Amino acid sequence: MAQQSYDLILSGAGLVGATLALAARQAGLSVLAVDPQPLALQAAPTFDGRSTAIAFSTFRMLDALGVGEALRPHACRMDGILVTDGRRPGAATRPAGPAFLRFDASEIGDRTDGEPLGYLVENRHIRAALGQALGASDIDIRAPNRLTGIDVQPGRAVVTLDDGSTASAPLVVGAEGRGSFVRQNAGIGVTGWGYGQSGVVATVRLGRDHGNVAHEYFLPGGPFAILPLTDQRASLVWTETTRRAEALRDASDAAFQSHLMRRFGEFLDGATPVGPRFVYPLALQMAERMTAPRLALVGDAAHAVHPVAGQGLNMGLKDVAALAEVLGEAVRLGEDIGSETVLERYARWRRFDNAALAAGFDGFVRLFSNDIPPVQLARGLGIAVVNRIAPLRRAFMQEAGGAMGDLPRLLKGEALV
Repeated sequence: MAQQSYDLILSGAGLVGATLALAARQAGLSVLAVDPQPLALQAAPTFDGRSTAIAFSTFRMLDALGVGEALRPHACRMDGILVTDGRRPGAATRPAGPAFLRFDASEIGDRTDGEPLGYLVENRHIRAALGQALGASDIDIRAPNRLTGIDVQPGRAVVTLDDGSTASAPLVVGAEGRGSFVRQNAGIGVTGWGYGQSGVVATVRLGRDHGNVAHEYFLPGGPFAILPLTDQRASLVWTETTRRAEALRDASDAAFQSHLMRRFGEFLDGATPVGPRFVYPLALQMAERMTAPRLALVGDAAHAVHPVAGQGLNMGLKDVAALAEVLGEAVRLGEDIGSETVLERYARWRRFDNAALAAGFDGFVRLFSNDIPPVQLARGLGIAVVNRIAPLRRAFMQEAGGAMGDLPRLLKGEALV
């Protein structure tokens, strides 16, 4: 089989990889995307049970890439977030004490044109919308396939696929998640640790309207999040020890609901589980570098964080927006897009933001996932202070919405061409 040449080869066509494929194509690059799972399978309800809080700036990016329209019927506005520190179930329903923090989209509406803080969308719908956009493009998709070798040569990298075929490009990008083959092949080390916890993810139908408000409150064992979905449903992310999480996943629907209502019934008001349950181990993992000769990393291949703030995918899509813009500008200037000079621009743009967010989320989890009285008192006072200082509260909302700092064009809703 003749070796084909591209401008960019992507290892991984999941949420981050598929978005990068579309962004790079919009920037004028020819793209090969390789993934071990067929795209249709990735959109199945049993493939990924999670839901994602898409920041308003990230949704602008999806609009600019032509994906937003397909997502809107499945996107639930997140107009408010209530964070509560409490030791008892149902604490989030009684925010009369000082240890709560309320974010309201109306406070920054003048800066966001009335957009919500974000949109809650089930991952399967995001995957389906991205798959539809990829199918309508001229991007070369090879799935199921995977990379088995990368040979970095002068001016290009040659990849070998598991079917024996080869392809070449000036740049190969790893977007395959925590176990990235591209990262491992480049000898890029990682640092991180597990939390000894797993997140139980389940969808429930609520007994009352959620009001487009997301709730997150903290127990000594970890956070419990209630994320609003369309059709009066919510996605629950329930942190437990891994052993208890697996027991909850494997329990019968009746047993799971009984345990859920015993723990959180006062708040959930008659929630009924809908669909399968999933368990995801929680850990922090950071790559030591985001680039190597002819290689770059995006998303969880570069940084995988605790989902406490729901920012993992948004961080990955910020990588996508920055890398696509850097590559597009390099093409217009006639530069080698896989050169060290070009890749360093990308790494410099994203390095600090990724490290700062990862450290912040890790510290947040450690601060809240314990029951030590002095720590409880300190964090309660801290929450109360933030809640009472409107400019600080608005700054948090702007940051969570992805509207702070040096934004790539896509995050402003501007197409790359």
